[in-house]
Amino acid sequence: MQATGAPRYAGIARVLHWTTAALVFLMVPVGFLLLELPAGPIQDTAFDLHRSTGVLLFALTVIRLGYRLGHPAPPLPDELAAVQKFAAGATHVMLYGLLLLQPLVGWWGTSAYGAPIRVFWLFTLPPLVAPDKALAEQVLALHGWLGLALVGVVAVHVGAALHHHFVRRDGILRRML
Repeated sequence: MQATGAPRYAGIARVLHWTTAALVFLMVPVGFLLLELPAGPIQDTAFDLHRSTGVLLFALTVIRLGYRLGHPAPPLPDELAAVQKFAAGATHVMLYGLLLLQPLVGWWGTSAYGAPIRVFWLFTLPPLVAPDKALAEQVLALHGWLGLALVGVVAVHVGAALHHHFVRRDGILRRML
C-alpha cells in the first residue's frame, strides 16, 4: 500500500494527461463513425472537427513530451517487479509514439485524398503530398489500423491502472488523480 505522501504527477502533467485521455476517448469512436455519415455538409464538418482535434492531440503530445523532459515521472514503487516497470515504460513509449504518429498519418492520408485540413477554421495545414486517391486509400487504412492499435495500448494502460488500484491497492492510479 502506498503511503499518502507518495510522489504524484504535477498538476500540469495531470491536466495534460486527462485532457489527452478525454480527446482520445472522443476521437477513436468518432473516427470510425465518420465514414458512416452521409456525404455532405454534416460529414464535412465532422471530418473538419476530427482533423482539428487530431492536430490538437499532436500539439498536446509534443507539449507533454517537452514537459516530461523537464519534469520526469514520479518513480514507480521499489516493490514493483522489473518486468512490470519495463511494461509500464514500454506502454508509455507506445502511447506517445501512436499519439504522434496517428495524426501525422492522418495528415498524410488527407493530403493524398486532396481534402484540406482546416484547424478549427482558424488556418489550413499545407498538404504533405499531391492528391493520389490510391495512396490515400492505403494511408487512411493504415490510419484506421493505428487507431485500433491505439485502442489496444490504451486498454492495456487503463487495465493496468485499474489492476493497481483495485487489486494491488498500491496507489499507482492515485498518482495521476
